[in-house]
Amino acid sequence: MERKYVLLSILPLILSSILVGAVTPASTAQGFEGINIGAGLAIGLAVVGAGVAVGMAAAAGIGVLTERRDMFGTVLIFVIIGEGLAVYGILFGLLMLFAKI
Repeated sequence: MERKYVLLSILPLILSSILVGAVTPASTAQGFEGINIGAGLAIGLAVVGAGVAVGMAAAAGIGVLTERRDMFGTVLIFVIIGEGLAVYGILFGLLMLFAKI
């Protein structure tokens, strides 16, 4: 049984090494060399910021909910606003990658 899992874990490595050799890189247009780094930074920083916002809002929300259960909707709205930052960052990064300017 253990041998089966070892083989299943090695198989993706073998397949990915075969596929990497078969893929040829596409040529990039003039002036678009850093677009991938920019999109990665946009997504990464937005998600980190959203994580900090949700962490702070959730921690404060848990404190509020221990005393007043009727504030659940308000706490949920603040947490959702923090999550919206991540969604906007991902959308902006995808627009950067796939927009033809």
